[in-house]
Amino acid sequence: MAKKAPKMNPAHRNGLLLLIATVSLGCPASAQDQGSPVQTAPSLAATIAAMPKNLPRAPGPSLADALAAAQAAQQDCAVRHVPVSVLIADSVGAPVVLLSGDGAGVRSQLIARTKARIVARYAMASGEVERQSKSNPRLIAEAAADPEIGVLRGGGFPVMRDGRIIAIVAVSGGSLTGVAGLDEECAKVAVARLR
Repeated sequence: MAKKAPKMNPAHRNGLLLLIATVSLGCPASAQDQGSPVQTAPSLAATIAAMPKNLPRAPGPSLADALAAAQAAQQDCAVRHVPVSVLIADSVGAPVVLLSGDGAGVRSQLIARTKARIVARYAMASGEVERQSKSNPRLIAEAAADPEIGVLRGGGFPVMRDGRIIAIVAVSGGSLTGVAGLDEECAKVAVARLR
């Protein structure tokens, strides 16, 4: 006869769900503190299982162009002795290349993904969305409710052609140095390469 799993205190279960959401989705740990409900999303395995096997990537840069742009941005920050993660994504924010410089943390990789999501969702630089949120609290609420964003941050840019996004660049890690705008500066190097 199989043993029953012990019952979990509801408070502990909620804390565990928050921890799982925070780790797997990159959600801010303070979401519960702000009175927001814990976000749940399908697991990565469930998403893969539900996806068509040969679903093509959305329009975006070639691998060679994305790699060259990511390397240029990463090197621009590296010469300043700042390790960053650089994400070059397609037109809907799916990664084409993710480079994580020597010494860059895993957190910077996840934050770069949130910045790409901001750009894909709002079709503008993530820093511009962050600036607009200062006078528009709706943007902060939308970001908090989106499990792929959580917090608005600068460092993500669309690459535009004929009024359409053809690629997304996101850089993360430079802000840890205390130098304001460093993620944006390095990201602009990649944007220039992709244009």
